[in-house]
Amino acid sequence: MFSEFAFNIFNTSIDKYHVEDDVYQSFHNPYSKEDIEHLLYRKNWIDTVQWHYEDIIRNPDINPDDALVLKRKIDASNQDRTDLVEFIDSYFLNKYQSVDVKADATINTESPAWAIDRLSILALKIYHMNEEATRADASLEHREKCQVKLEILLEQKNDLFVAIDQLLADIERGTKYMKVYKQMKMYNDEELNPILRGNK
Repeated sequence: MFSEFAFNIFNTSIDKYHVEDDVYQSFHNPYSKEDIEHLLYRKNWIDTVQWHYEDIIRNPDINPDDALVLKRKIDASNQDRTDLVEFIDSYFLNKYQSVDVKADATINTESPAWAIDRLSILALKIYHMNEEATRADASLEHREKCQVKLEILLEQKNDLFVAIDQLLADIERGTKYMKVYKQMKMYNDEELNPILRGNK
C-alpha cells in the first residue's frame, strides 16, 4: 500500500540523516527525479533537518544573532516543505486525472499529500521517541514513559496508514475527489507582507 511504501522511504531518509546527524551536511537524493520516491525522500529530508533546527533554536544559551539566522532557515524550510507537498499532490492529480468521478462524490478535509506530510512527521516522532525509550543513560522511569508514548505513536501510524490508503482508494473509485488549493502564504510575499512591502 502507498502509506507503507512512503513510510519506508521516510525511514531511509531519517536513517541517512542520522549517519552524520548534522543540519549542515550535504544532501543527495538517491532516487530518480521522475519517480515519486524522489519527492517523498526530499520531503522527509526537509522535515528531518527542520526537526533538528527546532531543537537547536530552543537552546536557552543560543546567541541571538545565530538564532535569527536559524529562524530564517526555518522560514525557508517551511516554504520548501509546502512546495514539496504541492508537488506530491500534483503527482496524485495526474495519476487520477482520468477517474470517472461519481455524481455524489465527496471531498476530503485534506489532500493526500497533506496526509502524507503528517506521516513524514510521524516517522520522525517514532524515530526519536524510540531513541528516548532505549537511551542507556536515561532513567528507567524515563524509558518506560517514552515506551508508552512510542506505543501510542505506533498505533497512530497504523491508523494513518489505513486512512491514507482508504482515501487513495476512494479517489481511485471516484467516490472522493481531489481539490487542491495552492498555497496562499503571505509572510514571504513582498506585496502581501506589510513589513516587506514597506522595506521595498
